[in-house]
Amino acid sequence: MDYLQLEGIKSLNGTIKISGAKNASLPLIAMTILAKNSIHIKNLPHVVDINTLLKLLTNLGATCDFRDDRVVVDTSTITETKATYDIVKTMRASILVLGPILTRFGHCEVSLPGGCAIGQRPVDLHLKALEQMGASIAIKNGYIEASAPNGLKGCPIIFDKITVTGTANIVMAAALAHGNTTITNAAREPEVVQLCEILNANGVKIDGIGTAVLTVHGTNGKCIDIQEFTVIPDRIEAGTYLCAGAITHSELTISHVEPKHLGSVLAKLEEMGSTFTQTEDTITIHPSQNIKPVKITTQEYPAFPTDMQAQFLALATQADGVSIIEERLFENRFMHVSELQRMGADITLNGSVATVSGKNSLSGTDVMATDLRASSALVLAALVAEGTTNIHRIYHLDRGYDRLKEKLEDVGAKIKRLKD
Repeated sequence: MDYLQLEGIKSLNGTIKISGAKNASLPLIAMTILAKNSIHIKNLPHVVDINTLLKLLTNLGATCDFRDDRVVVDTSTITETKATYDIVKTMRASILVLGPILTRFGHCEVSLPGGCAIGQRPVDLHLKALEQMGASIAIKNGYIEASAPNGLKGCPIIFDKITVTGTANIVMAAALAHGNTTITNAAREPEVVQLCEILNANGVKIDGIGTAVLTVHGTNGKCIDIQEFTVIPDRIEAGTYLCAGAITHSELTISHVEPKHLGSVLAKLEEMGSTFTQTEDTITIHPSQNIKPVKITTQEYPAFPTDMQAQFLALATQADGVSIIEERLFENRFMHVSELQRMGADITLNGSVATVSGKNSLSGTDVMATDLRASSALVLAALVAEGTTNIHRIYHLDRGYDRLKEKLEDVGAKIKRLKD
């Protein structure tokens, strides 16, 4: 099994190109199930989750040709409507095929999902909405069995809580439904916005894009032609490398980025003392030599993203003072704390609140990644730890960061990928 080895106390310098967003790519790949043509997608990241979903589509009968950062997907050849456990167990986002398969074929079986162990992410909101649209749903032998032989029917849907994956799933289900579907309390994340924009540009009218109320005008069961498109930049990858600049007191430029997607992240980095120079698609961080403590509460977009909580917790270990970080979205997303404590971090947990007392002198040691974003937090800590840090179980990291070792190496990090 591979692990990363980093030597700490190293400054960085240079430019890092940001890849396409994993969290945008996954629903966009699932969206291809709604199409009757072969679709070209550009700017896909080379991460395990993308390969997993493409493999799932291939198992259903689609053809997928993934080269460089482009893929050509043809779902017109799909003959199977069962997404099996052996693939779905590795990635919760596999549930995204439920809506499009059901609305196109009128029936499907999708295994209950797996993925990072950061807490419950129930699919009941997805299922309740599909039932409101006329689907019959049953859970049998670990599979969601859904049928709508006469097609899904548009209706008003109100989500009890904001759900990014649920919003994407129901938008896709509504795309081929009969009539109009209004989704209230919809997620507003850029990844959901791009999905809606592409559907809207290719035959599925959607009102309210970017707001909490979406109205999807269904095509009455007709598949659509989808033209070539480019995946938006990964705002979480961008935020992670900005934190790398801040924690190492290094001036770094990130390119091929969408600054407006990073508003809350940039605001918190500014609170901690950093300043920025921005262009239309670049951000250069000018970090402070004295990092200030911060208070953070994770919430849905456009507030501070839960996917950046771990990275800022690592950054807070180097702040001069006490930082308070509250996690409101996932109940088990502080598993990286014990590993940071092994490196010398002074962190106290009280339920959903982490108190970080800085500044900590971190020491390199053997640590273990517990989920995707926890992995990047350990990388950030290792950059400033004295000595050598070995980060194990980096298969979590491979799920969401495109060529992280190479990108950090290019800006001066001393990092190796080794085998146990």
